Amino acid sequence: MKGIILIGFMGAGKTTVGKLLSEKTGMEHIDFDDKIVEEIGMTIQEYFDLHGEEAFRERETDVLKRYLDHNQVVSTGGGIVMRAENRNLLKQMAPVIYLQTKPEVFIPRLKQDHTTVRPLVVSKSPDEIKQVFEPRIPFYEESASLIVDTDNRTPEEIVNEILKNI
Repeated sequence: MKGIILIGFMGAGKTTVGKLLSEKTGMEHIDFDDKIVEEIGMTIQEYFDLHGEEAFRERETDVLKRYLDHNQVVSTGGGIVMRAENRNLLKQMAPVIYLQTKPEVFIPRLKQDHTTVRPLVVSKSPDEIKQVFEPRIPFYEESASLIVDTDNRTPEEIVNEILKNI
């Protein structure tokens, strides 16, 4: 089986679904945010503060290029689709699964997740978070070979749909 790439906004469930897909397929799971943190030796928030978003996006692109053709389950960062270069790279990779989630679902998840600091939404209101999310929607859709609605579904249901459709 070819690798599986998961895209979607923060709180969509990419890491949770990625780990479960890894278990079901026997493929290694790679979380891009974890890889980047490991490489830069600091948190993403610290990197954002020191170097800015564009430098972080360049790091994401470097990691994406390195994992292009690996047979792994990859959970990307929520903003991977913001660069045209990344969208073009993603289109070369199949399948790319967009975990589509409504703000009403992912915003509470983001607020409840105390393990991950997310630089683009920390201390933002729900309306401000939606302003970060909405411009990304067409990029997620453009990059995906399969769109899976995750609202009100368990990770197991999501994984089963992915495996049935790839």
